[in-house]
Amino acid sequence: MGTAEFTYNNKVHSSTKTSPFKANYRQNPRIEFKVRKKGKYKGVGKFVTKMKEIQKEAKTALGKAQKEMKKYINRKREEVNKYKVGDLVMLSIKDLKYQMVSRRTEKLMERFVDPYKVKKIILANVVELELSSTIRIYPVVNVSRIHRYIGQVEKQRKEQPAPVIIEREEE
Repeated sequence: MGTAEFTYNNKVHSSTKTSPFKANYRQNPRIEFKVRKKGKYKGVGKFVTKMKEIQKEAKTALGKAQKEMKKYINRKREEVNKYKVGDLVMLSIKDLKYQMVSRRTEKLMERFVDPYKVKKIILANVVELELSSTIRIYPVVNVSRIHRYIGQVEKQRKEQPAPVIIEREEE
């Protein structure tokens, strides 16, 4: 275990651009053994300033790495919609596909089904829905699986088109 720890601490890391030994002690460890002299060391002042400089560089490199990571992690993040108890939402069919096998091809299926009421807010991004008994999934879902229900425009009717008649037969 000691050898693995030594190897890890002696390796230059991509985020700090230096090894942990160098960041903490200003130099990489010596592998050979030397006897220390007793007494005061005259280069302490230089050592302290060099250490502060190395730590400042490492801190700057870490800050830059954090900015890069944050930029890439937040590329597809969106602001979470705020839901209230009683709001109507549409449920994604991603978890319902196997229950809807007999319906039609996946390509033609709706992406979201039926408006359901929000029964309870568990967390900012987790809600419990009032689901019908025909849907066999756990009623607690992440907000990424629901969208706010927008009703039809007033005076707009949802009419089924008339059947097409070909050679006196309905299709």
